[in-house]
Amino acid sequence: MHKMTSRAPLPVIGPAGDAQSLYYRMLPFLEWMRVQNYSEETVTLWEKYLRYFIQWCDERSVTQPAEVTRALLERYQRHMYLYRKRDGGPLTARSQGMRIVPVRAWFSWMVKRHWLLSNVAADLELPRKEQRLPKYILSAQESERVINMADVSHARGIRDRAMLETLYSTGMRRFELAGLHVHDIDHEGGTVTIRQGKGKKDRVVPIGERALSWLVKYRDEARPEWVRLDDDGTLFLTHRGHGFSKDSLGHLVRRYIESAGIGKRGSCHLFRHTMATLMIENGADVSFVQSMLGHADLKSTQVYTHIAIRKLKEVHAATHPARSTRLKK
Repeated sequence: MHKMTSRAPLPVIGPAGDAQSLYYRMLPFLEWMRVQNYSEETVTLWEKYLRYFIQWCDERSVTQPAEVTRALLERYQRHMYLYRKRDGGPLTARSQGMRIVPVRAWFSWMVKRHWLLSNVAADLELPRKEQRLPKYILSAQESERVINMADVSHARGIRDRAMLETLYSTGMRRFELAGLHVHDIDHEGGTVTIRQGKGKKDRVVPIGERALSWLVKYRDEARPEWVRLDDDGTLFLTHRGHGFSKDSLGHLVRRYIESAGIGKRGSCHLFRHTMATLMIENGADVSFVQSMLGHADLKSTQVYTHIAIRKLKEVHAATHPARSTRLKK
């Protein structure tokens, strides 16, 4: 069963009493997603993007799914291409694609339920994504500097050090770190079980001895200070005895990076980028790093082979037969 949310209902878009309107056709689609075990985060995100589309249609007096044409969808795509955010910047190709994918899936779903005769969104092409490299990557020395910023003379510092070590050692996402339970750490086997990661997929990843030792210290010396009677086993707890939200984790890690004074910005994902890049630089096979990161597509991991070009240049300079040949004047 999916977990019900308690957020207030969002306003109706378009005719309030028309059960066949775009808005009211969206609601059973979202419920179908929940039944199909999509994460509530994905359902919420898709609802936001579908509401953008329905609102845009309503402003053009289009309220029924059958009134949506291929030409209208192409106009919507152009609208997103020309759209400017509050800071004046355009939507990236990735952001544009993220808004189109739910619309395309929704129309396909309505055709299968015979609410539409044909799928005008079937061949709608997504914008080509630009391959963007992470702006910042930490060196091994910078990573150590950030991690050592935690003051381990008190419980909070021990907890923070254990979290930073875990991020650096495993490259897990922040919501995966927040979702860890005490029993997910296999101290004897040196692994961590990440449950319900992206795409609701479980995976087991190795974790280094140093990170494990800090997890043990946190478990034995710090966590007991915040455990409540209704302890559900969540590994990392706030001083109030609750688990961390994604945002609070992000703010905490960002503060450590800023306080290290290394001139680089980032948060939890910076450690993910760093782990992947440094491992590839040190000879790890990209498919192994893919497994560590939980990437469904190898292309997502191969971006780190581009970042690791520094190491490749060093190898090239040391081994290529023409490395020392200079032009003669």
